[in-house]
Amino acid sequence: MDRHIFLIGMPGSGKSALGRRVAGKMQLPYLDMDVYLTEVTGMDTAQLYQRFGDQAFRDAETRLLQELVGVTPGIISTGGGTCLRPENRALMKNHGVIVYIDRPLDDIMSNFRAEKRPLLAQKSREEVEALFNERLPIYSGLADITMNNGNGFQNGLAALEEVVSRFC
Repeated sequence: MDRHIFLIGMPGSGKSALGRRVAGKMQLPYLDMDVYLTEVTGMDTAQLYQRFGDQAFRDAETRLLQELVGVTPGIISTGGGTCLRPENRALMKNHGVIVYIDRPLDDIMSNFRAEKRPLLAQKSREEVEALFNERLPIYSGLADITMNNGNGFQNGLAALEEVVSRFC
């Protein structure tokens, strides 16, 4: 594999679960940006947001992404807001294939855990829906490939495996 595969999408879309599973099965390097930031700082994403705020969290994501584009290519699950910054979009475009994991909002809302999704946990359904609608054009416009993850985990796995196999 000569390029990274960046997984983008809303929190709860399945980026981490699918990315980790496919990378393991295909014996590819894998990194979850949120997990990595948690390991490095000793704080989970909710604690990072609470203590430092959105700007500092986004700055940390950008620094991490700048480092990651120089390592052995693999599958990278990005945070839901990583692609909001133009410099992050450029880094991903220049160093990989971008796969948008599209999952219906009802599915996202039905099984997210508040401690893992601080951005969603503090918002009403209407606010999450507005965020979803605000980000959708960014995700869609940035994606090289859009993958539907609304038909069950096994179908999502098969779809992502097919996508990744094209680039290995």
